[in-house]
This record gives sequence, C-alpha cells and structure tokens, in this order.
Amino acid sequence: MAPSLSAREMDPDLESVLQAPIAAAEVGDIPAEAFREAAHDAVSWMVEYLEQVEKFPVLSRIVPGQLQAELPAEPPAAGEPLGDLLRDFETLILPGITHWNHPSFHGYFAISGSAPGILGEMLTAALNVNGMVWRSSPAVTELELHVLGWIRGLLGLPADFFGIIQDTASSSSHLALAGARLRAYPEVREQGLFGLPRGRIYLSEEAHSSIEKAALALGFGTQDIKKVPADRYFRMDPRLLEQAMSADKAEGIRPVAVVATVGTTSTTSVDPVRELLAISRTFGAWFHVDAAYAGAAALLPECRPLFDGWEEADSIVFNPHKWLFTPVDCSVLYTRDRHALRDALSLVPEYLRAPGGEEPVTNLMDYGVALGRRFRSLKLWFVLRAFGVQGLQDRIRAHIAMARLIRDQITATPGWEVLSPVLFSTVVFRRNPGTLTGSERDAFNLALLDAINASGIAFLSHTRLRGEIWLRWAIGNLKTEPRHLEATWDFLRQWDPSDAQHSPVKLP
Repeated sequence: MAPSLSAREMDPDLESVLQAPIAAAEVGDIPAEAFREAAHDAVSWMVEYLEQVEKFPVLSRIVPGQLQAELPAEPPAAGEPLGDLLRDFETLILPGITHWNHPSFHGYFAISGSAPGILGEMLTAALNVNGMVWRSSPAVTELELHVLGWIRGLLGLPADFFGIIQDTASSSSHLALAGARLRAYPEVREQGLFGLPRGRIYLSEEAHSSIEKAALALGFGTQDIKKVPADRYFRMDPRLLEQAMSADKAEGIRPVAVVATVGTTSTTSVDPVRELLAISRTFGAWFHVDAAYAGAAALLPECRPLFDGWEEADSIVFNPHKWLFTPVDCSVLYTRDRHALRDALSLVPEYLRAPGGEEPVTNLMDYGVALGRRFRSLKLWFVLRAFGVQGLQDRIRAHIAMARLIRDQITATPGWEVLSPVLFSTVVFRRNPGTLTGSERDAFNLALLDAINASGIAFLSHTRLRGEIWLRWAIGNLKTEPRHLEATWDFLRQWDPSDAQHSPVKLP
C-alpha cells in the first residue's frame, strides 16, 4: 500500500500556499431568472436572425484587427449583466460574421444550420456532458450508434459498417488512415514508424488537403504521399495509380492506403471508385472514400450509381454538417474494420476503467485522438426526425435542380463557360470574353469575384485548376430560392470591369 504523505512531506515549499487563508467569495451560477430572461431574448434573436438573415451582406465587411481594436484590453473585474453581453454580441461580434446561413452564401461548400439542429445543439450545451466512456453518459454512446445505423441504411451501406462521429472530415480521415497504418505495420504501435520500411499513401491530385495533413500527422513524409494525376474530368486515373503502385512495390515501398474522393473540393468530381478499389485490393492497401460533401446525395436513389463500389471500402467519411442541415461540427466515419481503428489509438488509463471489470459496451474515446466527446448525435437525431427521409431527399433534390439551372444559364450565355459536369450542387464556371490572355482572364475573374463578394449580394469562392482560375457557385442552404440565384447571376452578367470601386448595390 502506498504511504500517505502530508503536504509538508511532499514539498516543504507548499506550506505557505496551503496555509494561506481563503477569503469568502461569491459562489454559484448566474441567477436562474436572469438566465431565463436572457435565454428568451437569445432565442427570440435567433428566430428573427434566421428569418431576416438576408438583410445582412453575406461577407463580413470589417478589416483585419477591427474587432480586437474595439474590445477592452482587460476582462471585467466584476461580472456584467447578461443583457450587456447580448447587446455587445450584436454591436461588436455580428459585423465580423460572414453569414453561412445566408441563402446567397455560395462559397466553399454552402451549408445551413436548420432549426431542429440548432435546437439539438442548444440542449447539448445545456446538458454539457462528456461521452468519453459509456458510463459517463450512456445516452451519448447509444444514441450515436443508433442514429448512425439509421444513416448507414439511408446511404445504402451494408450492416457491417461501424459508425462513429468526429468533429470534421479532417479528423475522420486522420482516424481512418491511422487504422490503415496499423494494418500495414502491425508493429507500429510499439515501435513507431522509425526504422520500418517506407510506406506510401495514394490520392488524387484533386484530393482534399486534409488527407495530406493526416498523413503528415501519422508520420509519413511528403515523399510518402503520392498524388496521382487526374483525367480530363478531374478524376483519379486508375491506370496511373496502378503504375505508381507497381513501381513502388518493385522498390520495396509498402502500399498503406488509397484514398478515393466522391465529390472533390474544387469540381465535385467523382473518382472511379470501383476501379480504384480493385487496384487497392490487388496491392493490399486500405481503401478510404472521402465523400465529406457529396455523401448526403447517396440518400437519393437516382444518385446512388455515383457511389458504386463505396460499399466495399474499408472506410468512408461524410459530413452531415455540409449538406444534411446539421450545425457544425458533425462528421461521420464508417469502417468495416472497427478493431483497426480502436487498436490504432485506444489507450485506457486506470481512472477510466469500469470498476469491477470491463463492460460489454462501446467507449467512444477509443476511436480517435480526442478523449472528450460532445453529444453531437443529438442534433443529428433532431434533424433526421424533424425533416424525415422524404423531407431531406426533397431538399437535396431541389439544390441539385438549382445547380443545373445555373449551369444551363451560364452555358447558354456567350462569353461564359462551365468547366466540369454538374453532378451535385456546385457549378464551376468563369467569364471568358475571348479577347484576354490566360493571366488577363484570371485577373478578370478574380476581380469579378471580388466585386460580387464586396456587393453583399452573394459570396462565391474560387479555385485554380490546371493553372487557371475558375469560380465556384455552391448551393446547400435550406432557404436558397431561384430568386437568390437570379440576383447573383444578374450581378455577374452586368458587372462592368471599369467600375474599380465595386460599390455595393441594393440587396434583393
């Protein structure tokens, strides 16, 4: 038995600290009635905000450092009324917000936090539980497993896929590749990568940067990340993947994982999953599918052919916070090999073990780097129940239809062009007057992008493909209507490049 020590025996220097008197202080939370009043005001503000979000310019107009300059240098010595906090939220914070909930937010991948999702998030904050192990809040674990079983069926995935919620696709892919590393190097948990044969992870040149970042975090160098060239439609070329893996095998480089993308970030292209899967299996590599954005489209039977083969992958990531109307953050990772995911990173200290022996339960902390686990499945459960399967399908279909409408308008207009097929709800396009050189055309389109974003009407983003600038128009907001698209298209078509001021115009 370990001996008990007094504070003096532990460290004599602690005596003065431990003997110092502790002054009486105010304790407890904010009074319940003050919280009730502020909470009512906050909820009323949220409802009004979501109803009237169009009155704001989509892109924040503050300049770097502006908010920090307006904030006091030191925190308040005494507490302030909650009403003052809400007032300062409106006057100080709101001007620095780019409104992702705006129906004309079309940059990156457009999203929206739905009312049921927001309600679930509010309750999650009130409960403030940590679902690290089953007993720390059983509902967190059991609801997550059950809801992900629902979604697995909606996506057409087999029952042997195990699902877990992470914060973002970056974390989900990181965990998937950790499982791939363990499968390729069973000794890595004890020995680390140092001294082991070189391994390589294969991905398209159009894959998301989070895959590279995950590989770096797992100990692979940049030379161990092979970017396979894409074809004319920006899909990974299976022939070039096979050539790369064959050459590496001949040099003794171990194939660790192949990452296919369904819905690439720049163009939402779809890699030929089944072909890539077959090549991956030939070389014994883990096969991961990144469907962070487009995965929600698998709810539609007519879109399911675009996902052919993903049901045989080792792991899949898709983000309900991108196109399933769930507030950030909520990323779902499915895997056929839950043991590899658990064994890659699981570590159970004594203080987290169940008294009396192991319980026959899933402990969420075993799947990922983070020990703490928010109750993310609650908001996802609310979204699924409030909209229902049909409601979700209708809204995703509407977004795809609007994207195709935009595509048709652009391709029918002289001096404009669409780059790639519109498979989902994102259109990649540019204005091409035909009288400009490549660099001049790039500058022209960047100026056009700056003008539309500065106008407050809409927010679009850009990408660079094969050395050239293209604009991206993404749809994913619940409140986007054809009139919003028309206002954006009118501005783009009518923009005069001689107007160097890009002065804001009247909002629709």
